[in-house]
Amino acid sequence: MKNNIYPFEGKVSAEMRQQLLKQHPALFWFTGLSGSGKSTLAVQVEYQLHRQGYHVFLLDGDNVRSGLNQDLGFSIADRNENIRRLAEVSQLFLSAGVIVLAAFISPLEKERELVRQTVGADRYFDIFVDTPIAECERRDVKGLYQKARAGEIKDFTGISSPYEAPTDPFIKIDTLQMKEEEAVKLIVEEIVKIVSGER
Repeated sequence: MKNNIYPFEGKVSAEMRQQLLKQHPALFWFTGLSGSGKSTLAVQVEYQLHRQGYHVFLLDGDNVRSGLNQDLGFSIADRNENIRRLAEVSQLFLSAGVIVLAAFISPLEKERELVRQTVGADRYFDIFVDTPIAECERRDVKGLYQKARAGEIKDFTGISSPYEAPTDPFIKIDTLQMKEEEAVKLIVEEIVKIVSGER
């Protein structure tokens, strides 16, 4: 089937879109345990970047699984496919010149490496939202940890499935030491340096 696929290129290049939007597109990948605060931070970062005039879009785990990836479960194979699709979607957004924020547990380094390879290492920046599992369980607004402890959810990251923390993230946020407002400010400042071409 793949032999009959012939990708084509239009007249509007990625560089032309980048010049039009006056920004360097990049993917900022928020990773951490369920309940760590990934989505909370990403939502605020998106809002602040938008207020500063940047063209930015947030991809969130639950939202994507409600539509694009609603056919996927949480087996290892389905999780890999979930991340693969997200990498390809992110690549499309980057080609359109858009700054992408992505908030996904993505527990394995090989998954995040797949994303990095797909979009290009020069456009991938991981943000590790470091929150101890005890704190994530204390928050547990969705009740997921309780269900996982009771055996109602299989392969739950941090309980019955491993989480591999990034060894050298672009930004590491210790949510026990840094307030939300401080974390958002730091992340926005560092992102602006990238997308404005300052670094």
